[in-house]
Amino acid sequence: MENETKLSIYRAARTIKRKENTLYNALRSIYEDSIFVGEISQLWPELPLLANLRCGLWYSSKFHSSCYFKSTDGHTNNWSFNISRLNLHVALLAGQKGGCIMVDSTRRGKRFPDSMSKTIPIWTCVLNRSIANHLHKIGDLVEQKSVGWDCSLHLPLWVSDTEKAAIEDRLEGWTRELDESGADIASLALCLKKPLRPLWISQKTVIWLNEVPDHNSWDFTPIILVSASLSSGIAQHRTTSEFSWNYIPGAGDDEESWARGLSPNLFWKHAYDLINSGPDSCNQKVADIVEKDRVYRSQRGHNAPQITAKAPVSGSSTQFSDLEPLSLDISNLKLNTDSSDESAISWLGSTNLALGPSQLAANLSDVDCVLNCDQKSISISLPDGEAYLHLPIVNSKLDRFSLFNNLPSAVGFARLNLSKGRKLLVCCHNGEDISVCICLAILISFFDEGGSFDGGKSFSEMSITKAELRRRLIFICKFAINARPSRGNLKQVFSFLCSKKATPV
Repeated sequence: MENETKLSIYRAARTIKRKENTLYNALRSIYEDSIFVGEISQLWPELPLLANLRCGLWYSSKFHSSCYFKSTDGHTNNWSFNISRLNLHVALLAGQKGGCIMVDSTRRGKRFPDSMSKTIPIWTCVLNRSIANHLHKIGDLVEQKSVGWDCSLHLPLWVSDTEKAAIEDRLEGWTRELDESGADIASLALCLKKPLRPLWISQKTVIWLNEVPDHNSWDFTPIILVSASLSSGIAQHRTTSEFSWNYIPGAGDDEESWARGLSPNLFWKHAYDLINSGPDSCNQKVADIVEKDRVYRSQRGHNAPQITAKAPVSGSSTQFSDLEPLSLDISNLKLNTDSSDESAISWLGSTNLALGPSQLAANLSDVDCVLNCDQKSISISLPDGEAYLHLPIVNSKLDRFSLFNNLPSAVGFARLNLSKGRKLLVCCHNGEDISVCICLAILISFFDEGGSFDGGKSFSEMSITKAELRRRLIFICKFAINARPSRGNLKQVFSFLCSKKATPV
């Protein structure tokens, strides 16, 4: 009887949640929160606005760029400084512009996600310490700059002293790891005039508009962390002259469960129409927008899968809780409206090697050969049959050995074409994971530390270590700032290289 009562309460709670978490409520909540983000960005209009992927992308149409700081790296007792997510482009941009503003949000009843409370403060502290180490190494020429360079850990007041002490105990090890990684700290030290330091702003922050400080007046380079949503964990009922709706904190999070194929880019193209459509017609408008965009991309040879969803329960409006999880494709999102498609293709220095999303491959004119790792083949005009290879590789979550099993073919294809001086594009669905891992395997197999093709000479003389993988991955991330290789795929690259070393051709 007691179990039945608990089950009934659970079902009732789920029913209430479905009624509150409609697609319109999510989009309306995002729109309302975006007004706050816009107000904060106008306080420091010179500072670039960055979205922390992926939730942050929903809260503005005017992002300068994006970054990727994971909340899991800031979870209690799981603190981490992740070498594969250095986000050095953020620090360089902050150095050039005098700071930056980052946007994120969270569904949990917190004012800030852990990415902002701990992950980013750890990141700023470790970078500051590594820069300080570099300044001390190069000696008296920068003695004046290195004196007073702030290397302390700055955490928000709600992080306990015990947790702060535990994080501080790990800082020296993380700094040493960064110093040994081969990251370009010298360029960072040259660019940053003041040490990095985070500041926190939420909708509960009190700001006196007549006393907003000039960012240049601070003795640090500000990383202003804006949590877009209200921290209440309970949906708030709101009423306008036209519609009644429920506010959802952190509505932009976990878009696969509610967005129905709508991307941030599409949302902001049609935001006013969607918001003004009201709850009753919002679902159909989103479906029409997504389908029209799918047809548009399909006609141009881009990846454009059909979007499907479960039928709504009879007699009720469609709730996003009732929908099948959908995969959101943000690979075609342009964060700068004047950027071209080719800006999503990243050439890795002078290596004749590039990576990017497969949907852009057909339109490139400066590519001699293509290694396509997407599930869908692409139509592209190339010199001969040896210039195109399609290897449909899936993520490690779906197949733990898919990348490993295809790497011999991928590396062989790369060697054949790179040895002829051809320019090779490695592409996958979003240009952020599988293509990055394949380029990593190719770089280690056929290129020396300086990025020159040697056909495998340096590989025969090196020891395959995780440190070596990190160094080459940092090299890739210097050019492909959206690179986010998964741990499972990186493990497959490491296993492949070790097996290749054990059984040389």
